[in-house]
Amino acid sequence: MMILKTVPGVAGRIKRLEIQGATNIAISAVKALSQELKDFGGSKEEIDHVLTEATRMLVESRATEPMMRNGLKYIRSQLTAEAPSSRDSFKKVVTQIEERILEMYQGGRQHIMEIGAKRIRDGDIILTHCHSSAVTGALMLAHEMGKVFKVINTETRPKYQGRITSRELVEAGIDTTMIVDSAARHYMKEVDFVIVGCDALTSEGNIINKIGTSQVALAAYEARIPFYVLGTLLKFEPITIHGHYEAIEERNTNEIWADPPEGLKIRNSAFDVTRRDYVSGLISEEGLISPHSILEAIHRHYPWILD
Repeated sequence: MMILKTVPGVAGRIKRLEIQGATNIAISAVKALSQELKDFGGSKEEIDHVLTEATRMLVESRATEPMMRNGLKYIRSQLTAEAPSSRDSFKKVVTQIEERILEMYQGGRQHIMEIGAKRIRDGDIILTHCHSSAVTGALMLAHEMGKVFKVINTETRPKYQGRITSRELVEAGIDTTMIVDSAARHYMKEVDFVIVGCDALTSEGNIINKIGTSQVALAAYEARIPFYVLGTLLKFEPITIHGHYEAIEERNTNEIWADPPEGLKIRNSAFDVTRRDYVSGLISEEGLISPHSILEAIHRHYPWILD
C-alpha cells in the first residue's frame, strides 16, 4: 500500500486553520496533490490511488471549500484528457496542469483586487468582516495608488481572523479600526460601503462566507449601504444547480468555550449564507456583476466546472 507523503500534512494544517482563506487553501491543496502525483507517477493503479486518496483527504479537511474541490477536479479531468504515456511525460504534464490552475487562481485574484481598488474613493470609510486576501489586497492596492480612506473591521470570533486583517492593513499604513462582531450594525451609519470575500458561490447567486457575514449584509441593506463581495468564479459550487445545499462546516465547540457548564449545547457553524438580494455586486474575473448572473458567468469562463 502506497503511503502519501505530502497531502496528510497539508490537510492537517488546513483543518487546524494554519492554512486559511479559500484561495490559500486551494493553492496549497493543488500543490500538495501535484507533488504526490509526481512522487508516485507510473502505473494507472498508482495514479488512481493517489488521486482518490489524496483528494478524499484534502476534501475532508474542510467542508465549505468549493474552490479547492474545483482545483482538484481540474487536475483529474486534465490528466484524463491528456493521458501521458511515460513517467517522464506524466511528471511534465502534471507540472503543466498545476501551473495552469495556479495561474487561474493567482491571475484571477490580481484582476479582482484591481477592480476592487478602483471602487474605493478618497474619504471612504469601508467596513469588512473576517479575513480575505483579495479584500486586503484590494485595500492595500488602493492605498498604494495614493487613495486616503479608513477601514473598520470586525474581530471575527471565535478564531479572531479579523486580527489578521487588522495587522496586515495597519502594517501597510492604512487607517484601521477594529470592532466587535455585534457592533457592525451600530457603526454602519458611518460606513460608505461594505466589502467582504467569500468561500462559495451558489447557482442561485447566494454567497457563503464566514459566519456573521449575513448579519453584516442585512445591516448594510437596512442602512442602504452598498455591500460588495470579492470572489473568483472558481468558488462556484456546481452541486447547487441540482438542488443540493453547500455543506456548512461545524467546528469544534471548544473554540467558543473550552469548559462550558454540563448540559449546555453549543453550535459553532463556520459559515453562513447571504441572500443575493442583499449583495450589491460580485467583483469577479468578469468585473462587477450581479449575483443573479453567476451561472451565466461560469458558462463563459469555466464550463469544465459544470461537467
